[in-house]
Amino acid sequence: MDEEATELAVGTRAPGDAFLSELFPESLLAATDEALRAFESDVEALRDQDDEQVFKAIKHVVLELNEINEGHDGAGYETGEREELCLYVDQTLMEHGIDVPALAARRGISRTEITDDWRDW
Repeated sequence: MDEEATELAVGTRAPGDAFLSELFPESLLAATDEALRAFESDVEALRDQDDEQVFKAIKHVVLELNEINEGHDGAGYETGEREELCLYVDQTLMEHGIDVPALAARRGISRTEITDDWRDW
């Protein structure tokens, strides 16, 4: 987005070719960042790796992201962003010592389905 703004300012990009700020408004980015930071804090605060506590943290961030997406007319997260958000959840859990494949297997789902029960985006 910064690159696009610079190109607009110096005239190397036509205004009709600028779309990133429309697709990703600051309100979407700020709210998403806040939700993800809260998720990181929730995961970091887990005292043990009880599956129910982990899924509670996942559910919380997914519901927050649902609200953010809905607040942007259901168009805040497109396919690429959805995949990145799911990967972010997975990686955050792994970075905090949670074995995501084992967590998912204990619930009878695949690793890629850990957000599916609550995800609307």
